[in-house]
Amino acid sequence: MACILHIETSTNVCSVAVSEDGQCIFEQSAHGDKGAGAEQLGTMVDEALSFTDNHAIPFDAVSVSCGPGSYTGLRIGISMAKGICYGRDLKLLAVPTLELLCVPVLLRHPELEENALLCPMLDARRMEVYAALYDRSLKTVREVKADIVGADTYRQWLDERPVYFFGNGAQKCMETIQHPNAHLIEGIEPLAKWMQPLAEKRFLNDQFEDVAYFVPFYLKDFVAIKPKPLL
Repeated sequence: MACILHIETSTNVCSVAVSEDGQCIFEQSAHGDKGAGAEQLGTMVDEALSFTDNHAIPFDAVSVSCGPGSYTGLRIGISMAKGICYGRDLKLLAVPTLELLCVPVLLRHPELEENALLCPMLDARRMEVYAALYDRSLKTVREVKADIVGADTYRQWLDERPVYFFGNGAQKCMETIQHPNAHLIEGIEPLAKWMQPLAEKRFLNDQFEDVAYFVPFYLKDFVAIKPKPLL
């Protein structure tokens, strides 16, 4: 099995982890407003690298959460991952953020119905979210989209089976969805320590990215907002 450095910066939670032989052996995280947690990324990465160097554990790859999510956070995380890959001659792995959100749900909620669908949601302002639908094997049922959530947005799936909504965009949508098959799971964050199974699967399947040309999956074009005048 591989030793992989994991970096996650897609939301206001910035985190770093190291996994070896299928186990998480190091992890740190920091919370901040609007991606401010990413300011501590360099320190956490340095500590992760020092930890593995002190234990004489050679890295095989770096995995990074590739989006969708915060434009600034994704750029910071992927730039850091690329720098480490160049500096240490390592391979790069990309982990989709919405798939990552599903990992703690699958690990912590074995009671979910066999036919249940998972709908991870990342906040994209107002009533818009980045969302996708997966079954319990993480097979894509509906691809990632930017949804403006209304009462009927997910009705075709809700009418058939239970759907579990989670992530930092889910809470605001539940009053709008209001369906007996709609369930909210709270407290789910995209953390680096949950990246291990997805990253190792990609490592074993040789699903590596081109370090020079890889870019985040923004989903939408970046729109700069002009700050309001102070006077």
